[in-house]
Amino acid sequence: EYNFPASYNFKFIVATESKNKVISLLPDAERLEKKSSNGKYTSVTLTSVMKNSSEILYIYEKASKIDGVISL
Repeated sequence: EYNFPASYNFKFIVATESKNKVISLLPDAERLEKKSSNGKYTSVTLTSVMKNSSEILYIYEKASKIDGVISL
């Protein structure tokens, strides 16, 4: 349960060539990236303060339109 506004972690796995599309969803977010051993995929964690649950759902909805993204 969250009391908004709250810091929220978005976690995605994406083809490395598409990672900038994920990062552009929340360009000012704190960011952690980790490439897979073969470099083909990158795990991206974006941490940002969200005002409400609708904002969170909006980000996931936009992320779902990026080719090859997996939301965790």
